[in-house]
Amino acid sequence: MLLLLLPLLLARLFLRPLGAGGAQTPNTTSEGCQIIHPPWEGGIRYRGLTRDQVKAINFLPVDYEIEYVCRGEREVVGPKVRKCLANGSWTDMDTPSRCVRICSKSYLTLENGKIFLTGGDLPALDGARVDFRCDPDFHLVGSSRSICSQGQWSTPKPHCQVNRTPHSERRAVYIGALFPMSGGWPGGQACQPAVEMALEDVNSRRDILPDYELKLIHHDSKCDPGQATKYLYELLYNDPIKIILMPGCSSVSTLVAEAARMWNLIVLSYGSSSPALSNRQRFPTFFRTHPSATLHNPTRVKLFEKWGWKKIATIQQTTEVFTSTLDDLEERVKEAGIEITFRQSFFSDPAVPVKNLKRQDARIIVGLFYETEARKVFCEVYKERLFGKKYVWFLIGWYADNWFKTYDPSINCTVDEMTEAVEGHITTEIVMLNPANTRSISNMTSKEFVEKLTKRLNRHPEETGGFQEAPLAYDAIWALALALNKTSGGGGRSGVRLEDFNYNNQTITDQIYRAMNSSSFEGVSGHVVFDASGSRMAWTLIEQLQGGSYKKIGYYDSTKDDLSWSKMDKWIGGSPPADQTLVIKTFRFLSQKLFISVSVLSSLGIVLAVVCLSFNIYNSHVRYIQNSQPNLNNLTAVGCSLALAAVFPLGLDGYHIGRSHFPFVCQARLWLLGLGFSLGYGSMFTKIWWVHTVFTKKEEKKEWRKTLEPWKLYATVGLLVGMDVLTLAIWQIVDPLHRTIETFAKEEPKEDIDVSILPQLEHCSSKKMDTWLGIFYGYKGLLLLLGIFLAYETKSVSTEKINDHRAVGMAIYNVAVLCLITAPVTMILSSQQDAAFAFASLAIVFSSYITLVVLFVPKMRRLITRGEWQSEAQDTMKTGSSTNNNEEEKSRLLEKENRELEKIIAEKEERVSELRHQLQSRQQLRSRRHPATPPDPSGGLPRGPSEPPDRLSCDGSRVHLLYK
Repeated sequence: MLLLLLPLLLARLFLRPLGAGGAQTPNTTSEGCQIIHPPWEGGIRYRGLTRDQVKAINFLPVDYEIEYVCRGEREVVGPKVRKCLANGSWTDMDTPSRCVRICSKSYLTLENGKIFLTGGDLPALDGARVDFRCDPDFHLVGSSRSICSQGQWSTPKPHCQVNRTPHSERRAVYIGALFPMSGGWPGGQACQPAVEMALEDVNSRRDILPDYELKLIHHDSKCDPGQATKYLYELLYNDPIKIILMPGCSSVSTLVAEAARMWNLIVLSYGSSSPALSNRQRFPTFFRTHPSATLHNPTRVKLFEKWGWKKIATIQQTTEVFTSTLDDLEERVKEAGIEITFRQSFFSDPAVPVKNLKRQDARIIVGLFYETEARKVFCEVYKERLFGKKYVWFLIGWYADNWFKTYDPSINCTVDEMTEAVEGHITTEIVMLNPANTRSISNMTSKEFVEKLTKRLNRHPEETGGFQEAPLAYDAIWALALALNKTSGGGGRSGVRLEDFNYNNQTITDQIYRAMNSSSFEGVSGHVVFDASGSRMAWTLIEQLQGGSYKKIGYYDSTKDDLSWSKMDKWIGGSPPADQTLVIKTFRFLSQKLFISVSVLSSLGIVLAVVCLSFNIYNSHVRYIQNSQPNLNNLTAVGCSLALAAVFPLGLDGYHIGRSHFPFVCQARLWLLGLGFSLGYGSMFTKIWWVHTVFTKKEEKKEWRKTLEPWKLYATVGLLVGMDVLTLAIWQIVDPLHRTIETFAKEEPKEDIDVSILPQLEHCSSKKMDTWLGIFYGYKGLLLLLGIFLAYETKSVSTEKINDHRAVGMAIYNVAVLCLITAPVTMILSSQQDAAFAFASLAIVFSSYITLVVLFVPKMRRLITRGEWQSEAQDTMKTGSSTNNNEEEKSRLLEKENRELEKIIAEKEERVSELRHQLQSRQQLRSRRHPATPPDPSGGLPRGPSEPPDRLSCDGSRVHLLYK
């Protein structure tokens, strides 16, 4: 309904003016009632409207109700609710509504007595008068009348005191106490006098334990469990019987509380903060007026959130109280989305943990240790320079105010050094002294208590251990006295005799436990009440060390999640530091000058490739071009163009493109370079492979030399390209390339600012990048090595079918060497973007330039210088022969002549063989016809007896002619 009325309210903003002097004038037009001003020290609650909406309107609709509210200790006098009438006026306007200060309501009740209020009504307003009367057997202590004036009663509140038994007739009830006068926490120095003060005040009251007198038996535990064990034995086994035990330190209280249940003893501690003591199963009879140390943790988390800290570090002394406190803190910060990045502990020497904190760049540090260890820690903090504007330390607030100035022979730091190291740290401390300064059950204010205790001490409060905890010790005696008073019947309840208590009497223990568990009173430390675990519930005080002294900067009530902030915090750097070094991520981009320079070279290379391709296509009819397999050369030019085009995506990074476009650029790099290599190098490899195959085997490949089938060459190139396409397609589908970030070591800027630079570099990568590169480089490397081998083997071969195979071999040498060097070098230099790009891109550019120049420039030069631009028929008409000066033609003629000479030689050898056979046959025939005769002395052949000499000489001449 209010949402529907809101537009109407806003529309009426300028329709109705205020009455004269800002007074309300009745509105008879049924538009509503004019907004009225709230009373002083109060306000008006507009139901369903926000503050901004109230500011935007002047009138409220008919039947709309407003409610008066007051601030602080004030009450509304007059109508609390007004309603808008149809005539435009509010109800009961003849009676004003005022916020009037009221006096404390605690004066309107009196224990063991009655009050009589006159001159006013509840609550008590100015002019009200209260008269006090006590019940029978009680007498009034204090003024019998008090008047309320300007929110204050004229006299302190009295109390009714029982008519006590004479002191000599009262029975003694003994309390066994352990006060740590030295050790890790010397709290007994102030707590013991506070306890003695409380015993005097309790014993002097007639309304509390009128028949009993509380007496104290105490020892110095030195905050040492071993020492405490000895004195606990004495307290338990020596008379008189103690009705309750009061230990101090957490370690001592743990020992005492575990043992006490075996003797049916209640344990009431005034200085134990260990969270472990909240375990009711382990410590069933334990109570403490000192809140648990875990009460600090909600305050710490609240401060972390206030200052926006998400990362903290901790250092602790290895004791149960601090370990359990830190475990609780870890759970709480985790719930708040805060991370404990580093956790250190030590037993006696904190040097190494502090160094570790420095090395881990800890900034917000929670320290949990006793006072003596705190001096050791901060001496090491000074040495490591772990203080100043970049660091914040959170410490426990129950150290003495000048703890860092106390002489300690175990450290080698001066007072000035310690003062410098601790400056600016934050302490969280349980509120142990009532800040309201109201009167407690002992009729003393917190201020009066401090003054009285200070007079009792023999030293300055700042030099007295446990001075801050003294109010807790004082209230602990009062909590005990009130519980025993309920148990003994002093308050008019049961009639248990406290003198009947012994270590086997669990009945009295149970009654004392129930009375203690229900305690609720105002003490000098504030309102005293115990939770289900027996721990005190209290506020937390937040202080900061400023200029060598502690300043209060706020309070925190964890039960209401209410942080009261005084805005008195001061920081060395002017503002709260960051929880870590502010890391600025910066990308290392490719040098634009380098990219532009290489891009220009690549563009010129593409132009050169286009010129070469056009030249080759235009002159494809020329025999010299035809004999160089122009289609393969065209593929080479296209491959060089693709490889040169890969330079552009190779230089693109986050400076030019967005993150979403990076995968496409990665794929473009891979496909352009892969296909460019396959087409460019594959076509040259095919030529050199064919030449080697044909001309290295003479007899088997004779027929191949006569004819060359181009489709086989094209098929080879297609096979190489197909292998690349298949490999790249599988790679892209199975494990596509994507953008990855390489992070380098942080760099510190030259300026003294709390930041560091985190350089990052973008890469194209995939999950199994090394495997794919291994496959790709593996078979590409084999092709390069094989190409070098084939080029070397065919360097002396000459053929007219592929007349540029020597140029192809030279190009293969250059491409192979550049590729085999560039691939591993670019992998090594991958983290140096400029060097890697320069090396890879220039290798592509130079290899492409060399290939184009070696393959195409000689052809251009030949055709230009020799005028071989016409077809073969036209060239024959002009010169008479198209191949007279052609080296390939000469080679063909020489080969033909060589074949003819080989044929003649073969015929001659056959004729010689035939003649030798005939001569041998004739000699055998002659030897059968004539016996052997001595050889002619003249050296001729032997002749027969009837054979004339001239015949023999004729036959010899024929033989000589034959061999000629």
